Amino acid sequence: MQKAQQNFRLQSWVTALSVLLFVAKIIAYYLTHSLAILTDALESIVNVLAGFIGLFSLYVAAKPRDTEHPYGHGKAEFVSAAAEGALIVAAGFFIIYETVQNIITKNPIEQLDTGLILVGITGAINFIAGSVCIKLGKKNNSLALQASGKHLHIDTYSTIAIIAGLLIILFTQIFWLDKLIAAVLSIVIIYNGYKILRSSLAGIMDEADMNLINQFVEILNKNRRENWIDVHNLRVIKYGSTLHIDCHLTVPWYLNVHEAHNEVDALEKIITKTFSDSIESFVHTDGCLPFSCNICSKNDCEKRQHPFTHQINWTLKNIITNQKHNSETSNN
Repeated sequence: MQKAQQNFRLQSWVTALSVLLFVAKIIAYYLTHSLAILTDALESIVNVLAGFIGLFSLYVAAKPRDTEHPYGHGKAEFVSAAAEGALIVAAGFFIIYETVQNIITKNPIEQLDTGLILVGITGAINFIAGSVCIKLGKKNNSLALQASGKHLHIDTYSTIAIIAGLLIILFTQIFWLDKLIAAVLSIVIIYNGYKILRSSLAGIMDEADMNLINQFVEILNKNRRENWIDVHNLRVIKYGSTLHIDCHLTVPWYLNVHEAHNEVDALEKIITKTFSDSIESFVHTDGCLPFSCNICSKNDCEKRQHPFTHQINWTLKNIITNQKHNSETSNN
């Protein structure tokens, strides 16, 4: 809950900042009539709208679980990121439209020096704010904050390109470059909006995060206990800043309920230590079968029916399968 509140507070500041920067860029556009600066201003409109959407999504995501939402409200963050990605794509196409319109109307460019100063200040502020959002978003597993931070960085890179282009225009007086800059940046904006949209839809569809699963597998291999004969059917699902981890843990069949539960507790402690307390784990215990003996390294097992041959090194491929491992399947 504390992390959700941190996310919400930061998003509040980002939203307020986006409004101020948008006003500054609109002033710069009206002073200069530069289509490239208009491109930057339109991106800021998306920042403002996405900021309010992200703010609402984080407010919803911070709500505790209830009977209608047993896994919490974290999916709201994916919806927010999807909306932001769609808005970025829409802004890119609108910039292309404005570029074509400007070619027809041929508005003159004025006061570029003043416009450059205003745009430069907004770019620097955007980069700092974006870095803070990404850092806290990764720490708290918040896709909404990470999306906001990436968008602010994209906005900064666009601003840098615009400043470089406008400086060239200022010194060369080649004004058609303004339209070329806007057209190129619109394509970049559309591509980055697509990436954010793709990432959010993956979260909504519970697409497996292979990097996260690989990290989990590495932790299990480093901290395995002798009673952990096998781990399989691993699932990791993101719900906003919360991770839900499901897996099957094979233990010696003769352990009583309390002993088996101790093994589950040990596994959950290791997970929590690594991923912080934003974890919900559901570990199902399985009793070993005779074919498990070949991969069981327990030295004092009095029920062993077959000699130990080798220990399984859990991998991304074999840990997600929905079956107990044995000496024949361990390398698959």
